[in-house]
Amino acid sequence: MFNLLCMDLRRLFRSRSFYVILAVTAVMLILVTVMAYAVADSEMMDAMEAQGAEITESDRMMSEYIHNLSQLDLMHETLGSGFLLVMTGIGMTLFVNGDFSSGFIKNICSVRPRRRDYVLSKIVLAGVYSGILTVLSVLLMLLVPMLIQMYPAPDSISEILRYTLWMWLPHWAFGLMALVLVALTRGSTLGIILSLVSGSGLTAALAAALGRLLRWPPVEQYFLAAVVKGIHMPESGLAPIGTVLACTIAWAAVYGIGSLLSMAKQDL
Repeated sequence: MFNLLCMDLRRLFRSRSFYVILAVTAVMLILVTVMAYAVADSEMMDAMEAQGAEITESDRMMSEYIHNLSQLDLMHETLGSGFLLVMTGIGMTLFVNGDFSSGFIKNICSVRPRRRDYVLSKIVLAGVYSGILTVLSVLLMLLVPMLIQMYPAPDSISEILRYTLWMWLPHWAFGLMALVLVALTRGSTLGIILSLVSGSGLTAALAAALGRLLRWPPVEQYFLAAVVKGIHMPESGLAPIGTVLACTIAWAAVYGIGSLLSMAKQDL
């Protein structure tokens, strides 16, 4: 398994899709931060209104809201939206699909016992992939506001580190979804579609609507998109650690077992 992991890491850092995902993530976060700065700048709002733009009271309220955000609040407004889940899911889907499209999987999994090692190496790789994306995003959300002279109220380093850790764990589990979907379909289409749908919270919203209709318990709160969204709440700080850990472990187990079952197919 260790040799497979080393090969995966070498291939990851030589993969074009990995750097494309990093670049898209960085560009999107920079654009969102610049837009937030523009909305939060009251002088810019006044200048736009003087030039004939229609500025409503809700626009003023949004400007005041963004202006009063702390570093963690501003960070979570972007990262907690599911954006990182989508990028993690798509990135892992493209990487794992490369194993099947290039024939790499046939060379290392021709003997059944190696399939377990393959899945284990991909589980670790998903942690590395999601960890790099999470740390990069947190650093950008701390650095970019300062570069554009937007100074949200600072949070302590310990709070930011805890936030990074608890954001990373569910993203790790979410990245494993790509493994099971690609192993099942031998393609990337379903993984990309479900990354967009699940990461954006649509599946949780559909589950909530169905649950209300059938009077089920609120299971949607345990979907990874809902877990990520609730990790940081300004009123109470970080969400309960037990909830994050339980959901992360449960979904990781589901996706891991699903991957092993999918890999049991003979036609690799």
